[in-house]
Amino acid sequence: MSKFPNFEIKPCGEISNEFLKMDISTFNDACQFIARLPYGRNHDKNDLKTIFSDNCGTCSTKHATLKRLAQENEFEGLKLILGIFKMNAQNTVAITETLRKNNLDFIPEAHNYLKFENEILDFTKRNSNASDFEDSLLLEIEILPNQISNYKVEFHKEFLKKWLTENPEIEFDIEKLWKVREKCIEDLSN
Repeated sequence: MSKFPNFEIKPCGEISNEFLKMDISTFNDACQFIARLPYGRNHDKNDLKTIFSDNCGTCSTKHATLKRLAQENEFEGLKLILGIFKMNAQNTVAITETLRKNNLDFIPEAHNYLKFENEILDFTKRNSNASDFEDSLLLEIEILPNQISNYKVEFHKEFLKKWLTENPEIEFDIEKLWKVREKCIEDLSN
């Protein structure tokens, strides 16, 4: 792996100040803190500070928080990525039963992570690893922290609509497929 990005956190913004309040003074330590936070949806995805008050986060809020931290500290080269990958029973064991019940081999899932010098950095969970999904990636785009909400959902839904059109043997409409996807996310939280 390329050199891990690291920098001293300065008191130069809301996210930086939240980390400093907890005596977290380097990006590396911030990444470890984020990875250790439990996986869970935040009550306000548009306010990244809720990751601290909720004491949890999703791939979106966790990685957007780290990207915002890098922006506040003028650290260049760290990218926030929206990837769509084939979420299946092999790379996401917890969803096996939901996929089986719905007769699906996989479901295209949107996932946020960071990239630095073309290396994937995933802090969704303590043991997250790029190898969990890298071989299943269907596409990647760079986004901004404020695009993890509406933009990400709309981009994901448009991708799923196109995927359903290209796979007519899957007899779901977008609403049914989204419900299956939500059940998969629920499976991950349990």
